[in-house]
Amino acid sequence: MDNLRIFLWLGLLFVLWLNVDAWMKDRAPESVPGAAVTAPGLPAGATSPDVPAGGTGLADALPLIQEGPEAPATVAPRTEVAALPAAPAGVRVVTDVLDLDLALTGGDFVRADVLHYPLRKDDPGTPVRLFNGATAGSLFLFQSGLTTGEAGRPEPNHKALFAAESREYRLEEGRDELRVPLRWSDGAGLSVTKTYTLRRGSYVVDVGYRVENAGEQPLRLASYAQLLRHWEQQERSMWNVETYAFRGPAMYDGERYQKLDVEDEEDQALSRTVTGGWVAALQHHFVASIVPPAGLPYQYELRVQDRDYLLRVIGPAQVVPAAGTLELSERLFVGPKLQDQLEQAGPKLELTADYGKLTILAQPLFWILSRVHELIGNWGWTIIIVTLLIKLVFYKLSETSGRSMAKMRTVAPRLKSIQERFKDDREGQARAMMELYKREKINPVAGCLPMLVQIPFFLAFYWVLLESVEMRQAPFMGWIQDLSVRDPFFVLPLLMGGAMFLQFKLNPTPPDPVQAKVFAFMPVVMTVMFMWFPSGLVLYWLTNTVLSIAQQWKINRVVEAEAKKQRSG
Repeated sequence: MDNLRIFLWLGLLFVLWLNVDAWMKDRAPESVPGAAVTAPGLPAGATSPDVPAGGTGLADALPLIQEGPEAPATVAPRTEVAALPAAPAGVRVVTDVLDLDLALTGGDFVRADVLHYPLRKDDPGTPVRLFNGATAGSLFLFQSGLTTGEAGRPEPNHKALFAAESREYRLEEGRDELRVPLRWSDGAGLSVTKTYTLRRGSYVVDVGYRVENAGEQPLRLASYAQLLRHWEQQERSMWNVETYAFRGPAMYDGERYQKLDVEDEEDQALSRTVTGGWVAALQHHFVASIVPPAGLPYQYELRVQDRDYLLRVIGPAQVVPAAGTLELSERLFVGPKLQDQLEQAGPKLELTADYGKLTILAQPLFWILSRVHELIGNWGWTIIIVTLLIKLVFYKLSETSGRSMAKMRTVAPRLKSIQERFKDDREGQARAMMELYKREKINPVAGCLPMLVQIPFFLAFYWVLLESVEMRQAPFMGWIQDLSVRDPFFVLPLLMGGAMFLQFKLNPTPPDPVQAKVFAFMPVVMTVMFMWFPSGLVLYWLTNTVLSIAQQWKINRVVEAEAKKQRSG
């Protein structure tokens, strides 16, 4: 048991060294920021709110349309469009949860503010911004449209100029739905109404197209939608928990969730036909995702240029008959990773709340936390109650190992005597100790089981606290006003360190004096480590340690009483 425990503590010391190394990197001089990145998709000289002219070239070419069930052979992609006049002012769209800007060039989202989620808790008037077409180094756009694949033909793609009836649309009190229609016509019989539908309390935006073909010939069209975003590599650091959250493109192919590496050559050339999936641009706590309609095969593509990536879905070509109509649609989710809404927005979209390899533990854990929070209303007390529930689940295991630890404590004087008697005979010492363990029915390894069992739950709790937007900026009490960041005054880590020292005193002292000193010093090491962890995670570990102390104290009393009774009998 002593050897196993020493390896566990050495592992923790190694983690501490990594933290110190990360701290040094964090405080290295910052590199000079790169040049401003401009947004593609606008004609030369055209400007639009929040979107500068120019481009990276990623979105300049329109997508290749696929064959549909009634479509003829594949058509080559259209790569050029006629120059358009300067775009007029855009359209503002406001609901109870989103504040958006639409550029009339393309009818695309160029700004998305998430109203109930301030960027910083001390500045509630500045919301988190997702789509952001103007700020250098943070380009993020949603673009969509229809394409014919015919060179030189006007079409309602993300470069076309749409018209709006109003410059502002607001969700009125008493109404649950807001519809924003944008219209386009080629002047020769083809007209399209592109309608965004938003709902109260929802971060889902439905994108619908109604195509009317007044011409004498059928027309083939395909819908597409894409996310264009600037990307920068983040150096991970324990001093900034956000750096551990994945930031970049991801997809779900109907069976498997996959994070895409924009620096990987294979992922950069992604081109896959998917039915029943989605693509998404992820960041800490927030996501923008495109969800194609169920049952239709869409082409998923990722392209990367410099530090920008384009994540695109392209639908199958569909025919608009002469003097007929056609309706097409996709769905956009833009907002926080609220798992209830994600589940309803698309198949397995809740996987964007990325708990990594411990999802199998973290998702049930989050479900339990959510149900308890519905009753309690405070995430701090919720963490304490769920920790207690976990402790009850593993009570028997902890009791068995606790009894073994307590018995080790009662035989500690005899172990020391064996060490002194066989100090020059290591083999004889080991045999005598094993005979004592066998005679007293002690399993020296059992004392490590609770620690080993707790590690997966500790890591699952870490990822739940890191990734669950529900706990972002969630207050507990007093000085703890955000459980997702460190304790500002380090009170919880200090309390945890004190509790761990008390726990050490309750456990049997290792016979080896060097090991005893190492174990006595470990609460100090753990305190320093936990100072930089999210306060919610420290609260969990503190609660778990206090409950373990209470349980071990009770077990020690019982075992000591049993030993005294045996001696007196």
